[in-house]
Amino acid sequence: MSEHGPGRPTAAGENALPSVAADRSARLLRFAALVRKESYQIVRDPSSILIAFVLPLILLFLFGYGVSLDATRTRVGLAIEDPSPLTRDIAASFQASGYFEVRQGHDRREFEEDLIVGRIRGIIVIPSTFAADFASGTGPAIQVLVDGSDPNNANFVQNYARGVIASWAAIRGGERGLGRPAIEVEQRFWFNPELTSRNFLVPGSIAIVMALIGTLLTSLVVAREWERGTMEAMMATPVSAAELLAGKLIPYFLLGLTSMTLCVLVAVLLFGVPFRGSLLALYALSASFLIPALGQGLLISAATKNQFLASQLALISAFLPAFLLSGFLFEINSMPQVIQWITLILPVRYLIPSLQSVFLAGDIWPMFLQAIAVMLFIGFVFFLAAARSTRKRIG
Repeated sequence: MSEHGPGRPTAAGENALPSVAADRSARLLRFAALVRKESYQIVRDPSSILIAFVLPLILLFLFGYGVSLDATRTRVGLAIEDPSPLTRDIAASFQASGYFEVRQGHDRREFEEDLIVGRIRGIIVIPSTFAADFASGTGPAIQVLVDGSDPNNANFVQNYARGVIASWAAIRGGERGLGRPAIEVEQRFWFNPELTSRNFLVPGSIAIVMALIGTLLTSLVVAREWERGTMEAMMATPVSAAELLAGKLIPYFLLGLTSMTLCVLVAVLLFGVPFRGSLLALYALSASFLIPALGQGLLISAATKNQFLASQLALISAFLPAFLLSGFLFEINSMPQVIQWITLILPVRYLIPSLQSVFLAGDIWPMFLQAIAVMLFIGFVFFLAAARSTRKRIG
């Protein structure tokens, strides 16, 4: 039995708790020093500021002003084979439409060369029998010729031309006492009543910008440290691989959130995109997405240890999949089944519809929580792979 009594700790036991506390305190001090060192490096490094603030604004302006799915003022040719008060009236309907920029003629052959070389997107032919057919009630025909090499614009021209003709026919039918149609379709557009493509393109572009800058920030900066040899110097210290990665993550994580905030302010104040959700949902989704984005950059830098190669891999693995395979421009359900399976491992696939919902629809937490869980899981996989690649070497 110990001379200190049966319930009294020994001297070794007395020293155990202070040593554990001292070790924990030393770890916290080391970690704080790592975060402080990385923050100073960001402030002194112009490339980090350019990537975090200048590049997002450039991309956002390009997406906001340069990318549009709205077919406004589409150039078309209007061939009126037999001018009459009736045909001039329907021609005025096309001229007054906000969707068309109309060039008028008397024969479709006047516009064929323009359609071939792309100066116009379609030819609308009002035949010489139009007035007689309308007067007899036999249902006059109007021909719409479109450039099929661009299917999207071809569909726009056809649909908008049908809309103009249907509106004109309804007005004319009412004037002639033909009554109202038996069935009327009353359309309502939720969340984006004006059908402005910018309202869903800009939130999607914010997600693409975050994917690019999150991957570029960590991949380039850490690869630079490998090139300069400072990473080996850090690994010669008592810092573990997990502490090293976390110390690099936190400053860039906060920098990414700041960049996202700037993008949201530009989207709302400059582009006029409505924001119907909450800041809590916005930051929860953004923070969850930055975890896999930064983890992917750390993995790239640890695997390549070269700035040029890291930047190329970041563009290929972050920007291109985010732009092409995330549902930003192309519907995922229309892609081949194999490509749809590949999109399941892309974090940006879950962020884009969530951000669009935050901006246009509001908070849909069941959808958000599912997206957050998937993004955090993908981020955990990336950090696990990065930690193994950056594992501290002994000897």
